[in-house]
Amino acid sequence: MGTIVLLPIGVDDSALDRCLGALDAGTPADTALWLADDGQAGPRAQAVIAHWLAHTPLQAEYTRRASSIGEVAHLDEMLRACAGADVVVLAPDAIPAPGWLQQLDACFARDASIGSATPWCNAGETAAWPRLGEIDPVPADLAAMAQACAALPPMHPELPSAVTHAVLLRANARRKAGGLDMHSYGSWNAALVDLSLRMAGLGWRNALCETAFVARASEGRAFDGDMDALGTRWPGWQPRLAAFLMTDPLRQMRDTLQQLHRQAIMPRSQGDLFAVPAAPPESPA
Repeated sequence: MGTIVLLPIGVDDSALDRCLGALDAGTPADTALWLADDGQAGPRAQAVIAHWLAHTPLQAEYTRRASSIGEVAHLDEMLRACAGADVVVLAPDAIPAPGWLQQLDACFARDASIGSATPWCNAGETAAWPRLGEIDPVPADLAAMAQACAALPPMHPELPSAVTHAVLLRANARRKAGGLDMHSYGSWNAALVDLSLRMAGLGWRNALCETAFVARASEGRAFDGDMDALGTRWPGWQPRLAAFLMTDPLRQMRDTLQQLHRQAIMPRSQGDLFAVPAAPPESPA
């Protein structure tokens, strides 16, 4: 069974339109994609989805609940329906770069100890590029960004937890850790972090997939009380997160990616400077 992409539908129809376009452009055509709507999408978003479904090369399905059950319970329902499969949970405003899913799958294939794999993101917290913990603009050329990431040596360093712009979850690790905790968290972002910490407690790693990039306009949000609930359940997580942000163990890797990104965009920018001008038309005799 191949990897399934889960896309919980949000309320921002413009962001959804951009996400779906990026998925079409950068994802293999045989990829299974589930758009799941917890009764959130308005008429315009539903029209965007209907038009996209009629034209996408992806193996996509769309479901919509008549009434909302809450975003954590809804995502848990999606994950349980995909039991036995590795799944990527993709934020509804994510903008995947070309090759993103193949790189995430390759990350899992390299290291069976990885329970969750998170790609780089311009708003990716501990997986942020070019600056750790900051929100930067979406890269102008995602194809060049993907090329630069793919050129990095695949080391897959450990992160304090998964980051939820995009995260690949291993089926076996997810099964042993259990489902999402819909009673303790209001946002699926916090619930996924909790799940990744439970997987880490069972011996799996939450890793950076440095060969992939998924952009995003802003960081994921947590509901009131979610961070307190995470801190209470996992008292070592926030100090570890703070130490990670302070010591910045990924700095050298990000610097290398910065150099590779410059090299990836340089031929395109210099091509215009050194293009041979067209010969003028000959005068009629």
